[in-house]
Amino acid sequence: MTYDSNNIFAKILRGEIPSHKIYEDEHTLAFMDVMPQCDGHCLVIPKAPSRGLLDTDPAVLALVMPVVQKVAKAAVAAMGADGFQLRQYNEAAAGQTVFHLHFHIFPMKEGVPLRGHVGKMADHEVLAEQAKAIKVHLT
Repeated sequence: MTYDSNNIFAKILRGEIPSHKIYEDEHTLAFMDVMPQCDGHCLVIPKAPSRGLLDTDPAVLALVMPVVQKVAKAAVAAMGADGFQLRQYNEAAAGQTVFHLHFHIFPMKEGVPLRGHVGKMADHEVLAEQAKAIKVHLT
């Protein structure tokens, strides 16, 4: 499979589509999922063009994973979560819908299930507030 440079995350990286950014450095970007399955649902992506985990250069993974950890800690703290789920899908058969490597961070509260991925965008003011709250906890 080849990388499609017109996928939505590539467009976000190029600034063609807005996002609620949480964290950005030379190699990675973290932002709010616009169709969140829980409060604080966010994504971490590499800036390098990578379709999925299997085609990503290990050096890129070495740069992305510390950011995943950092953002997860901040999201858990900001949302008052009891834990979190980390998900990463590869190819359509596994549920991947955007073919740019990305890690979902779901801050979870005890007894509160994830909402369905309904295809409806969340209120952008709510996403902006959650992004702001997560940023406060980045260290």
